[in-house]
Amino acid sequence: MSLFMDVHTIEGGLAAGDVAGAHQADLAAQAPHGVNYLRYWVDESAGKIFCLVDAPDAEAANTVHREAHGLVADEIYPVLEGS
Repeated sequence: MSLFMDVHTIEGGLAAGDVAGAHQADLAAQAPHGVNYLRYWVDESAGKIFCLVDAPDAEAANTVHREAHGLVADEIYPVLEGS
């Protein structure tokens, strides 16, 4: 498993409550793909969502988003955890 940070951009901004609902949908859909969505961050006014996910590969992470709610990431980066 590897860590990835994905980035979504929603034109016109977004509401944190809507993102929370999408995250719950990800959690419900992730197990069959061997994916674990860990955390997310939202910038409502900029329309940005950042998701931290433990996944076998980037495509598995995007597959969960696609199946859960259709909002696939615009960008996805492999990352290493630091403190």
